[in-house]
Amino acid sequence: MPLEAEPTHYSAALVLVSTGKVSSGRCLELRIKRQCPSFGMAAVSTVRKLKEIASIAVRGNESLRRNETSTTKRLNMSRKLLLGIGIALAVASIGASTSLAAEPTKSVDTTKAVSVFILMGQSNMVGMGKIAGGEGSLENAVKNKNKYTYLADDAGNWSEHKGVRNVRVMVGKGGDMQVFNNEWMTVKGTKTIGPEFGIGQVVGNAVDAPAMILKSCIGNRSLGWDLLPPGSESFEFEGKIYAGYKESPDSWPKGSEPKPIGWYAGKQYDDDVANAKKVLAELDKYYPGATKYEVAGFFFWQGEKDCGNAGHAARYEQNLVRFIKQLRKDFDAPNAKFVLATLGEATKGCEGNEGMVLNAQLAVDGASGKHPEFKGNVATVYTNPLSKGGSGNSHYGGNAETYMDVGEAMGQAMAGLLKNPK
Repeated sequence: MPLEAEPTHYSAALVLVSTGKVSSGRCLELRIKRQCPSFGMAAVSTVRKLKEIASIAVRGNESLRRNETSTTKRLNMSRKLLLGIGIALAVASIGASTSLAAEPTKSVDTTKAVSVFILMGQSNMVGMGKIAGGEGSLENAVKNKNKYTYLADDAGNWSEHKGVRNVRVMVGKGGDMQVFNNEWMTVKGTKTIGPEFGIGQVVGNAVDAPAMILKSCIGNRSLGWDLLPPGSESFEFEGKIYAGYKESPDSWPKGSEPKPIGWYAGKQYDDDVANAKKVLAELDKYYPGATKYEVAGFFFWQGEKDCGNAGHAARYEQNLVRFIKQLRKDFDAPNAKFVLATLGEATKGCEGNEGMVLNAQLAVDGASGKHPEFKGNVATVYTNPLSKGGSGNSHYGGNAETYMDVGEAMGQAMAGLLKNPK
């Protein structure tokens, strides 16, 4: 929807430019973000446009200062007013659906229920985007390309989003829960990133409540085996019987007796759900001061391992539908929204296992009409246009921009669904 600038937005741009307190477009952007937390910029193009306009205004102010005479002094205010108004009008005309700008130090009202967003999947949801380095690193994107500027402060240091809690857990050796992150959303101290930073920024601004990003997943897991949801039944495919929930092994020849192994269908689902529930059971430990929560949504980015198994790929849609419904049931969150992302290398019209997984992921989108019960509460993000190259199995070459762009898109999709209360 069009961005509607409030009077504070106009006055902020007006005052900053007219008083000459900004030296660059980047400076203006950061100053407005601090003074007007609700001021939103949902796309990189928006940020760039703001900076272009700001730079023109700043150059105009510099010219006025250099050539100031008694005559120009009298004209100074009117010219600066025009510049400020021009900026405000230009900014107000830029479209944005959900704010990406945030006040990193905004106060948190812990009397409200924490809006919890649970992230599940495999290695790319865990996160393999590199922080340091040249092209493809997060540092390069933020500091040299002026992308994802909300992640850094004025001095170029990684900022904290106090309002969004970042929690990541995983099954450790021996089966116990291992905690990797439990802090305010910040890149500082992080070795690699997944989509959580883009997601957290958007949903943190979309909800009028404290927010928690709760990631519970591990790499190399398939929906058709490791993450198979409870209630899933065994089935036959190309001469094999594929395991139903809690059966073992993954598959066996039709007519033969299965020989169980030390793993069962759905074991990872059980572990990831159990670990997320452990976090929520000790809410104050993971969100200081909070006493209550609601699971507002789920995010899912997965599919690589299922593409390597024809039986799992053929069953992907049925498993995904059950997965969505079962998560809502297990967390007692019937109205929780669900957003999933496709594999970046998968293109519409592709065939084989990859095509079956992609088509299944697109089919559960509520807008597709195939599953009417998902209308307005399930959305699929087609990530191929967002990927900077590589495949899911190669972790997109560790390109942080892929992870950030996918995360922002997933966050925007969730923000859109949250507008529908049911």
